Amino acid sequence: MKKLASFSIAVILFAFIQQDKKKIKIFLAGDSTMSIKETKAFPETGWGMPFVYFWDSTVTVVNRAKNGRSTKTFLSEDLWKSIYDEAGEGDYVFIQFGHNDESPDKKERYATPDTFKMNLMRFITETRAKKAISVLFTPVSRRKFDTTGTALETHKEYSAYVKEVAAKENVLLIDLDTKSRELYQQFGKGDSKLLFLQLKPGEHPNYPEGKEDNTHFSELGARLIAQLVLSEIQKMIPDLADRIVKIKAK
Repeated sequence: MKKLASFSIAVILFAFIQQDKKKIKIFLAGDSTMSIKETKAFPETGWGMPFVYFWDSTVTVVNRAKNGRSTKTFLSEDLWKSIYDEAGEGDYVFIQFGHNDESPDKKERYATPDTFKMNLMRFITETRAKKAISVLFTPVSRRKFDTTGTALETHKEYSAYVKEVAAKENVLLIDLDTKSRELYQQFGKGDSKLLFLQLKPGEHPNYPEGKEDNTHFSELGARLIAQLVLSEIQKMIPDLADRIVKIKAK
């Protein structure tokens, strides 16, 4: 009976603590490395997809990331407006761009360094206007190794711009570029292919001719990137760390 009473008290206390927390939303603003994929793209997986499963009932993840988007097109297509209109006090906006901004050969996406920084600052200013909290992310690294087996930087310039804006605007920064590259290094040049959309011909019906993609993630890669993000949140953002379930800090 004592054990039953203790269990009942624990359940009641847990329920009270959960009720005491304000319900919040985490908005994801970004590109294809973060976005929700269509069934026809499987097993390609954005890290924002497994990210939703690590939170308690007080958190709703709203993934507005979209394939091929840069800060420029995220604004011009009103994807940012959809976040601005919905965000409220105490919500979080996770902002990860760079992959498409840094591509001058794709003029509709390309954002010059000055434009890129200006767009990031606009995201921050408008998030603050809604009394929400911005978190900037350096772009997640592509898979690239040199002949010695060392994982190489693939976003050197645009990651630096993100860091510059974060410092200037005094906002939280998660250096996903560095963290993801460290993950690839742990796996090594060969095994790191498991983290990406790498398929042999005939291996999957969605890609009958095979696929060799060093940008977009497999299910495993997306989950491990999401866990990197969660680990950084646990270190940096106590309010969110208290709401994470199913993962322990390293």
